[in-house]
Amino acid sequence: MSEQFYSDARLYDRLFPGGDQAADFYRAEADRQGGCVLELGCGTGHKLIPIASDGHPCMGLELSPDMLAEAQRKADERGVEVEWVQGDMREFDLGRTFDLVFIAANSLLHLHDAEDLVACFRSARRHLAPGARLVFDVFNPNVRMLAQADGVRRRRDALSYVDPDRGVVHVDVAETYDAAAQVTRGKWYFSTDSEADFVVAPLDIRSIFPQELPLLLSRGGLRVVERFGDWSRAPFTADAALQLCICEPD
Repeated sequence: MSEQFYSDARLYDRLFPGGDQAADFYRAEADRQGGCVLELGCGTGHKLIPIASDGHPCMGLELSPDMLAEAQRKADERGVEVEWVQGDMREFDLGRTFDLVFIAANSLLHLHDAEDLVACFRSARRHLAPGARLVFDVFNPNVRMLAQADGVRRRRDALSYVDPDRGVVHVDVAETYDAAAQVTRGKWYFSTDSEADFVVAPLDIRSIFPQELPLLLSRGGLRVVERFGDWSRAPFTADAALQLCICEPD
C-alpha cells in the first residue's frame, strides 16, 4: 500500500483529473449489468459518482479516510447518494451481493503479494450476485519501460498542475524496478518555483503480466471472459497499454 501518497485527496484529484474514457466505460458496464454496483478502491468517487447519478445503487470501499471524505463531499455537491465504506479490498464482508464489482485506475496494483491479489479476488467473488461480473483495469507491463527505471529523479511535465493556493506545481519522479517482486518503487516530489519538495511521497506499484493474470484469478475462483486493450474494447494485443478484464465466477 502507498497510504502517504493518498493522504491529500484534493492533491490526488488535481494530479489525475482525467479518466473520462474510463468513467464512460464503467458507466456503460453498470448499465449493461443493471442493479447494484460496488467499486473497490473507489478513491474520491470519480467513476462511482457518475454511475450513481445514472440511478444505480452504489457502494464505494476505500482504505483512505481522506479519500472517502472527499468522495462524500463531491457526492453531496452533486446531490448524489452513495454509500461509502472504509475497508481493505483484500478482506471485506459487506453482508450483501452486487451485480457489478469493479476496480479501476490500477488500484489493484497496490496489492504487491500474489496472496493479497488472490484474497482480493476471493472477497470480490463472494460479493457477486448470480450473473454478476468483476471488471478491472491494470496496465500491460512494458519490459523496456521497466528497465529504464534507474532511480534518477526526472521532471514529469505532463503531470504538472495548478494549485489554487500555490500556483503551478511541478512533479518529479524517481523509480527503480524490483524484478523479483515485480514492483516499481517510486518517490514523487512536488514543488513550485518558490517551494521545493513541499510533498515527497513514495508510490510502489506492482506489475501483473498477461500470462499470470488468469492464474491469479483462477485461484480466486474467477475466470476472464473478455480482455480488451483499450477503452474502445479493441482486442488485447502484446503492445496494448491496458489490460481491461471482464471476469465471472469460475
